Amino acid sequence: MSQATSPSHTPMMAQYLKIKREHPEVLLFYRMGDFYELFFDDARRAAALLDITLTQRGQSAGKPIPMAGVPYHSAEGYLARLVAAGESVAICEQVGDPAASKGPVERRVVRVVTPGTLYDEALLDARRDNLLVAVHAAGERYGLAWLELSSGRFSVLEVEGEGEMLAELQRLDPAELLVAESLSLPPALTGRRGLRRQSDWLFDLESANRLLCDQFQVQDLRGFGCAHLSAALTAAGVLIEYARDTQRSRLPHVTAIGVESRDDAVVIDAASRRNLEIDVNLGGTGDNTLASVLDVTATAMGSRLLKRWLNRPLRDLERVRARQSAVALLLEADGFEALRASLKAVGDVERILARVALYSARPRDLARLRDAFNALPELEQSLADYAEGTALDELRRHIRPYPALADTLTRALVENPPVVIRDGGVIAEGFDAELDEHRSLAEHAGDYLVKLEARERERTGLPGLKVGYNRVHGYYIEIPRAQAREAPVDYVRRQTLKNAERFIIPELKEFEDKALSAKSRALAREKLLYDGLLDTLNAELDALQASARALASLDVLCAFAERARALEFSRPQLAERPGIVIRGGRHPVVEQVSDAPFVPNDLVLGDDRRMLVITGPNMGGKSTYMRQAALIVLLAHTGSFVPADAAEIGPVDRIFTRIGSSDDLAGGRSTFMVEMTETASILHNATDHSLVLMDEIGRGTSTFDGLSLAWASAEHLTRTRAFTLFATHYFEMTALPEQAEGVANVHLTAAEHRDGIVFMHRVEEGPANQSYGLQVAQLAGVPQGVIARAREKLAQLEQQEVDQGSRSPRAGSSAPAPQQNDLFASAPHPLVEELGGLALDDLTPRQALALLYRWRESL
Repeated sequence: MSQATSPSHTPMMAQYLKIKREHPEVLLFYRMGDFYELFFDDARRAAALLDITLTQRGQSAGKPIPMAGVPYHSAEGYLARLVAAGESVAICEQVGDPAASKGPVERRVVRVVTPGTLYDEALLDARRDNLLVAVHAAGERYGLAWLELSSGRFSVLEVEGEGEMLAELQRLDPAELLVAESLSLPPALTGRRGLRRQSDWLFDLESANRLLCDQFQVQDLRGFGCAHLSAALTAAGVLIEYARDTQRSRLPHVTAIGVESRDDAVVIDAASRRNLEIDVNLGGTGDNTLASVLDVTATAMGSRLLKRWLNRPLRDLERVRARQSAVALLLEADGFEALRASLKAVGDVERILARVALYSARPRDLARLRDAFNALPELEQSLADYAEGTALDELRRHIRPYPALADTLTRALVENPPVVIRDGGVIAEGFDAELDEHRSLAEHAGDYLVKLEARERERTGLPGLKVGYNRVHGYYIEIPRAQAREAPVDYVRRQTLKNAERFIIPELKEFEDKALSAKSRALAREKLLYDGLLDTLNAELDALQASARALASLDVLCAFAERARALEFSRPQLAERPGIVIRGGRHPVVEQVSDAPFVPNDLVLGDDRRMLVITGPNMGGKSTYMRQAALIVLLAHTGSFVPADAAEIGPVDRIFTRIGSSDDLAGGRSTFMVEMTETASILHNATDHSLVLMDEIGRGTSTFDGLSLAWASAEHLTRTRAFTLFATHYFEMTALPEQAEGVANVHLTAAEHRDGIVFMHRVEEGPANQSYGLQVAQLAGVPQGVIARAREKLAQLEQQEVDQGSRSPRAGSSAPAPQQNDLFASAPHPLVEELGGLALDDLTPRQALALLYRWRESL
């Protein structure tokens, strides 16, 4: 006989096991009094994950019951830890009346907490999206649907091929991913935390259409522009079914479905997104990323939107120009600081409204909404001063005051409400007469009885009369036995004692009925009024959500304006003709984190200059130069100003980067295999409107193989006519401009000093004349003996090339540079005198670098 059906189980354990059978894959938080209890295997798992005590509770089916529990009033902290560990938890509450229950109190699961369906403030990162994503494959076409339950944003997209699907998943970074049981996944996804396999029969288009039409209360989906996206709609149906099931709710705040298209945005594949470190660095954190530099938003919802904009730069130039115009207007009017101050008072309205819609908003959520509503009039006025008829006008139309809601919440809520409604104290005095009466009875019962006693003594003329309370008989008026016969006719005998009689009168009976239940009635009334506030807010939910979206957009635009002023960004020109021209470009992240002055550089790519072959020493700045070009292009297509003196950016459809690599051990791929896979993707997909960054192609194999692959890849890109920055240490690649049109050589400058090297970080025309490999190795701390032996070996190799008639030194050559490149030899004497008259050989590297900068400026 199974554990769940054994007759030796207690009624309560039988109830628990019945509920657990319905949720076998998740931990069950079973409410018992002031605790959520876990039993059997759930208890063992929770005890290990949460480091809580594992105990036993009696026996069931003849065996001890393992048990662990957490206090219900602090359950959120434990839930957060479980969700972070990838667990899901079913919350089982008491829903029956204990007084009316003959057996165990009725319980049922009211919500399943999963990583992708969070909306609780304590469980979420306020400044990052938390997405539930579903994927459905239809041949080579993939449909994706994603939902942020905490805001109600719901979108779909269809892409071609596994690579595009993976790129979109990296952009979305789902907390939970739903796929069919039979779907074959690439190695990158098989071990992903939050992966949930769903039954194949759930992925049915007809069922998805019915479910989605029911969700949005429409006859068909044509009005949303997605009726033709069968793969995406199938995924969307599975997603909505899953979200409804876990929340035990119809999701009233999910009122529309948005459609995205790959053609609407500048496409960035998974590897390129990782290399550019847009909002996650290579170490997996948010430090020293593009988002970390730009995110000075005043609200959490603005921060989340900023990251969405950065991860999806637009190709629609009109939308981008509208954002740019808004940023320019905010800068010209000098009004963004006042707007930012008002936005700080608004808070995270977007997520609060989701909790309102799900009837899970807490009192402090409503207090924050109250404060937001009270801040909106000033915000609207600030916008009205210069927004009418401008790029900000559309936002202004949605950012409107809600005076009735502001007044209601201001009157209804105490200034600083408690965390939960459970114990009352949320509704302000004077808002509801009935609540005030209940509270008055509960709080001032003693005062009423004293007044009643004095009044009755005066009315009856009986000085021995007193009013009292007995737990068995309730309230009473007691009169000494000798005076009892003088009691008024409206006195009804309630109890006879040896020396006194106790009476009740209609007024006292009415007070008793009210007073004895005043606290419970006050709490019930307060909860009713609180639900009424949620009803009132939900009646305006659509307009409020539109306002929240507009506020988030305004917040991002104000952040762009602040960054443009603080970091000296300029407005890029978006051209219709192909090309990228950047004057004085800078890397937005490196510039902020580096102690040394950043050296700006130009970049010119056009119809007759499609590829730059970039040479120069390791650590000389080639990767920084390439990445800053990509980030400037990306920022230009988000509507932000850019870190450059000036920039003109033509149409860009994709950004590819092949920079750095590491082993993919899980996928069984070596470093070189990863490099070649990424290279193949670029060569197959780059177009004449793509920006391609290629760094050190071919370095993971032999010299001849690597050089051949690098040369052939570059040649292919010249035929594709993609805008390409091709960094290499193969000096032979500098001959490419002689054999292919649209190719030019540039190099990063450096200079030797006392067997060392000083990086100038300046991009100049022409190829580098040496690679400074040994000097860089010396900087890295390679033992001097090894460096000395390497110099000997290098000299031997160079002599062999000379003996064999080689016309040019190898790329790794450390042969002396031409005299015109020896900056120290030609440094103006007055600059040396400024450094105290030191001989050049006596300069420290820092002094030498300062001298180089001064020398360059003096030219």
